[in-house]
Amino acid sequence: MKKLLAALMSAGLLGTGSLAWADALLINGAGATFPYPIYSKWFDEYHKNHSDIQFNYQSIGSGGGIRQITAKTVDFGATDGPMTDAQLATAEGWTILHFPTVLGGVVPIYNIEGVSGKLNFTQRAISDIFLGKITKWNDPEIQGSNPDVKLPDTAIVVVHRSDGSGTSYCWTDFLSKISKDWASKVGKGTAVNWPVGLGGKGNEGVSGLVKQTPNSIGYVELIYASHNNIDYGRLQNKAGKFVNCTLASVTEAAASVADKMPADFRVSITNPPGADAYPAATFTWLLIYKVQVNKDKGQALVDFLKWMLVEGQKYTQDLGYAPLPPQVIEMEKNAIEQIKI
Repeated sequence: MKKLLAALMSAGLLGTGSLAWADALLINGAGATFPYPIYSKWFDEYHKNHSDIQFNYQSIGSGGGIRQITAKTVDFGATDGPMTDAQLATAEGWTILHFPTVLGGVVPIYNIEGVSGKLNFTQRAISDIFLGKITKWNDPEIQGSNPDVKLPDTAIVVVHRSDGSGTSYCWTDFLSKISKDWASKVGKGTAVNWPVGLGGKGNEGVSGLVKQTPNSIGYVELIYASHNNIDYGRLQNKAGKFVNCTLASVTEAAASVADKMPADFRVSITNPPGADAYPAATFTWLLIYKVQVNKDKGQALVDFLKWMLVEGQKYTQDLGYAPLPPQVIEMEKNAIEQIKI
């Protein structure tokens, strides 16, 4: 994470103005690590024209964001996996609304001795690796879809998240859709009982473990793979095509639900139809109380949401995120009216 922030600052994407809190109204939030770079950019840009408003966001993982918004210790939360009905019910009468902000993809990263470049992973291969059923890199299921690569006869080291994570939710949701064994034995969630592997905290923790562990494989959001120069592979989608994670392929995944987005925005876009759709893609959401106790903070959050849906989307692609579909933006503009100040 330190290297990522340094890169963002050197590129002028994370200004020093974000450190100058002064006497501004402080709005505290916490949650998902995946959108941290874009949220940092947004909060910094918003503060430049709204010097009386300062956002303080703690990148602690989606599970932490859900816990803190539920416990009412923050003004807003953030998650890469929508809250379940059971989680929403624990909010003790405080209705929590979901607002999608950007889109991203989760990619399989690896560090294989003597191998570089992109590997193709069939749906069976990727699910069986994380189930612990495929244990060697030269297993026929992996080698068969990579005939021009000499894969070593070495044990695969699986790396997964140790904390509650929306990245894990997206990944396990994808695995649950492509593997009956995974769905019945492990299931989906921000935290699951992993069959095999080592745990790393945050996208940065998984990235770090894979980089330092020979013959390992893990999963992170695309931006963390890109900024850490880690090899990541193509996933086989529902149409049977090996698809690279790009802004275009993530947007194609979102297009599968854009016209039928549920009113509460809690939706999964993993393993969608479409020849060019990336199968491990997700929205990420801000979690906002429907009834705002503090009028000033409530109005500031509403104003920020409106800015995010228009001006904020202009910064997405430079930071490696896919913007929201126009249909979803229009739905959110209407949904903001639900917030009571």
